Amino acid sequence: MDHKIGVQLIVFGDRYNTDLDGVLADVAAAGYVGAETGLLNKTMETSFLQDTFAGNGLELTGIHGGFADMADQSALEQNIEFLKEMGSSYLICSGVAQEEGIKAFEAAAQVFNQTGQICRDNGITFCYHNHAFEFEAFDGGKGIHRLCELTDPALVKLNIDVYWVAMGEEDPAEFIRRYADRAGYYHFKDGGKHGKDQWWWIELGQGTVDIPAAWQAAQDVGCDWLVTEQDR
Repeated sequence: MDHKIGVQLIVFGDRYNTDLDGVLADVAAAGYVGAETGLLNKTMETSFLQDTFAGNGLELTGIHGGFADMADQSALEQNIEFLKEMGSSYLICSGVAQEEGIKAFEAAAQVFNQTGQICRDNGITFCYHNHAFEFEAFDGGKGIHRLCELTDPALVKLNIDVYWVAMGEEDPAEFIRRYADRAGYYHFKDGGKHGKDQWWWIELGQGTVDIPAAWQAAQDVGCDWLVTEQDR
């Protein structure tokens, strides 16, 4: 395989904030080669994080923050510098601007193009992480597709979460192929929902997401990091 497999540390709950070395030891023992985190550079020293990841033979796949962490120039610069120091290259954003309806995505697109340019200038790849809310239909279309219409695929990539694509009632494999020029970093997660907004998560292959089809699509269009994730 020419891609790497990591895990999002959300599955460990708060433990990774208090026992990061133990968590990463478990990650390495399970056979992963990397781990994705939130913005640990806000709460832990870079030298400690470098030593802890290296000591467990793991890479930092990327870091994951919110819209404000991308829109604020100082925060963005700090996150970019941290990724460089960690030898990592993916900065991931969840969430859009605080506007109503489709305007939230249109306003975010302006910020993301600027963020993506700054990241690329520094050797970092900027990705937007989808949830299900981006697939809600507004006048002007679905938010995720409007966001992609207004952003440069060379600057704004996607952290494609196959579970949330499915919960947004689109086909993950088709979505991956549609945005092949933005793909490369994935969250593979499984589960389902009970009614509206009642999500549940389970191990890969045990839920309602067509994991094999999404896997094949990722192989077909290209995959750098495939990160497994289970929210609880």
